[in-house]
Amino acid sequence: MAQAAVAPSFTDEQLREILMLIGGADSVELKLTVPDEDRRQTVMALGMDPLEAFIRQVVFFDTPELALHHAGIVVRARRSQGRSDDSVVKLRPVIPEELPDDVRAAGSFGVEVDAMPGGFVCSGSYKGELKAGRVKEAIAGERPVHKLFSAEQRDFYDSHSPEGLGLDDLKALGPITLLKLKYSPDGYDRKLVAELWMYPDGSRILELSTKCRPQEAFQVAAETRAYLSGRGVDLSGEQQTKTRTALEYFASDLETHGGGA
Repeated sequence: MAQAAVAPSFTDEQLREILMLIGGADSVELKLTVPDEDRRQTVMALGMDPLEAFIRQVVFFDTPELALHHAGIVVRARRSQGRSDDSVVKLRPVIPEELPDDVRAAGSFGVEVDAMPGGFVCSGSYKGELKAGRVKEAIAGERPVHKLFSAEQRDFYDSHSPEGLGLDDLKALGPITLLKLKYSPDGYDRKLVAELWMYPDGSRILELSTKCRPQEAFQVAAETRAYLSGRGVDLSGEQQTKTRTALEYFASDLETHGGGA
């Protein structure tokens, strides 16, 4: 999953880069997407209980042409069963030491390296918590999009978004429904997160992930790889990106039908 799991496919230059990024990050998230044909077998092998998962809805905000996506910006809001809503403005890729000091020091800002077989990316995110129901109102057009984001998030967005493209100019892409399960499977001493993203066309993406501190990334990656391999999980399948898949689906649907699913 992270560097230790995919090191044979990385060049020396890539290894130096990921070491530099990890050194400046707050956390590392190791990810693996499972081919849909292997999903049922993986669920059984890892002892997942769907009844312990909770429901979440995710909506992205972008233009029909995905101007933000192409600029490396993700604007997202989420609804979670029995929990508060939340929002995020994310920029990727970033180089940690090049971020402004005031941004880096903000309590609601974090830098994370996402690593999966064959690749990695470092992102910087401003996160915010919202009262439950706020995201539903925005999706329905009853609340301006900018009201989902704090002043810090809006300033960060304005600093990196294409000129003239305000938050209220964006279209809602989604929502997409997913199931999230966070648990400790037998034989694995860490928390494992499983997310099943269910797209309106019937396709699905199952992602497995675990977070760790930067200084333990190599060890956790090796242990996680050994555990998953030992359970028969295929680590060599083509990796899919949940966000990009959702953006492309809903942008295409918006262009075709004038609205999300």
